[in-house]
Amino acid sequence: QVQLVESGGGLVQPGGSLRLSCAASGSIFSINVMGWYRQAPGKQRELVAVVTSLGSTNYADSVEGRFTISRDKAKNTVYLQMNSLKPEDTAIYYCYVLKQGLSSWGQGTQVTVSS
Repeated sequence: QVQLVESGGGLVQPGGSLRLSCAASGSIFSINVMGWYRQAPGKQRELVAVVTSLGSTNYADSVEGRFTISRDKAKNTVYLQMNSLKPEDTAIYYCYVLKQGLSSWGQGTQVTVSS
């Protein structure tokens, strides 16, 4: 079983930046994918960005060019650098891990973009 601990959420003004971190522990061998999803009030959870064990990345169209996902294998940590934040980026952001077909989720961290 993989445990995930997220950090870095908060309140930021439009146009600002935040960096989310997610540290994985436990049974971390053979993790295939790490990434981030988000869920805004009244909406379904959606993919934000993921990175595979080989370094391939995939982004939602709405964040392409503004967000950057990266992974530090030595620290078992995935990061999400979020720039040029917009009010519509407001959501709870969940760390996600896929290992041998099984998903694990973090507890979520709130990101609020507001003036």
